[in-house]
Amino acid sequence: MKNNTLLITFLSAVTFVVGCDKGNTTTQQIEKVKTETKQAVQDMKNYTFAQKAEFVKAMQTQLTALNNDLDTLAAKIDRSSDAVKAEAKPKLQALRDQATQLNQQLAAAQNATETTWESVEAGFAKAYEATKDGFNQARQWVSEKIAP
Repeated sequence: MKNNTLLITFLSAVTFVVGCDKGNTTTQQIEKVKTETKQAVQDMKNYTFAQKAEFVKAMQTQLTALNNDLDTLAAKIDRSSDAVKAEAKPKLQALRDQATQLNQQLAAAQNATETTWESVEAGFAKAYEATKDGFNQARQWVSEKIAP
């Protein structure tokens, strides 16, 4: 339970810092998120089968935040030039597809049995890290293409 509280507090702080920290450059924010994401993934590995419901709830919160971030990124892209839009749309769609896959994996985690828990949890953590890294790369790309 202590890990759950720590993870939720941590992830909330990450969301707040990334969303509100206008003083840092995008690159600094991305580096900070990368570090914090690695810690969050490590924290995810500490959930036991008995904490499955807490894991699912915490990860659903993360997916919601990720989808909100994707919407924000899409809005920035929509306000950009036609060339940037054309180049960015496939990247954004790939991220949305990854988020959809994460939702499916989260459903698998919710339905996991004690014998399948470790592999399901590890698979979700790996997929979440890959999606978050992809999102950070897309955010970096947008910041380079679109003036802040």
